[in-house]
Amino acid sequence: MDNPFDDDQGTFRVLINELQQRSLWPAHLEVPDGWTVEYPDCSRRQCLDYIEQNWTARS
Repeated sequence: MDNPFDDDQGTFRVLINELQQRSLWPAHLEVPDGWTVEYPDCSRRQCLDYIEQNWTARS
């Protein structure tokens, strides 16, 4: 697997920034500046489901 973001078997977390934007993030990578962990380590599918359930559209 070349891209860790596409690893269906990997462990991920959901990050959030000050603009309330969420990002799927591989758990083994360092959290970038300006982001915090919102949803703890779990499967890629669980993180994507969480993001979908908590998505807020901006106008």
